Amino acid sequence: MITENGSKRGFHAIVIGGTGLVGGEIIAALLANPNVEHVRALGRRKTGKVHAKLEEHIIDFDQPGQWENLMQGDCLFSALGTTRSQAGSTQAQYVVDYTYQFRAAQAAVRNGVPNLVLISSIGADAESTFFYMKTKGALDRDVQALGFNAVHILRPGPLVGKREKARLGERIFAPILRMLAAIGLFRKYRPITGAQVATAALAVGMDMKPGNVVHEALELFELAEKGV
Repeated sequence: MITENGSKRGFHAIVIGGTGLVGGEIIAALLANPNVEHVRALGRRKTGKVHAKLEEHIIDFDQPGQWENLMQGDCLFSALGTTRSQAGSTQAQYVVDYTYQFRAAQAAVRNGVPNLVLISSIGADAESTFFYMKTKGALDRDVQALGFNAVHILRPGPLVGKREKARLGERIFAPILRMLAAIGLFRKYRPITGAQVATAALAVGMDMKPGNVVHEALELFELAEKGV
């Protein structure tokens, strides 16, 4: 990156949702990347990671005035997410999956952050009759209108990897979907690891080309193979 005075510096990243499966892998990948100089993680609790490049802030997403100024860097990686059972209701889930991420994106734009990488979901559609897909699709649509230099939306299929709280559905269906994909069925629903999604996220987030792009499930495997 080139600073205002013409000197070079490394990449500065902001991450929200860093305690989740994909968000945690994004932070790990950023810290391991020699081109990354600084990682600022904002969340409701600590990630548990310790690194010279990592700066963590415990924030209340309901109090944007207390954290908006922290949205400073080259790219915001937004990976917040929850389930209805964890949140307690669909209304509470909407606040995490849509409201908090949209507020963070708004703050990033106001502070001049040029790039956004949003972790969405396969099937995201603002016109869907399913709450989860409709919420994801609405956020996908709305962040693209905020004025970023570039917005990259990643829509992975079923996620696999180590979570703090295991999800029964993932344990049951992931092996079945993986087997079906291997014989050419339901390929777009092939399970993908959090680490693969993170590699794809860095590949697009550290590319400063302008434009809004939606990366569907199968493309993420290709991006992960290419790396950063």
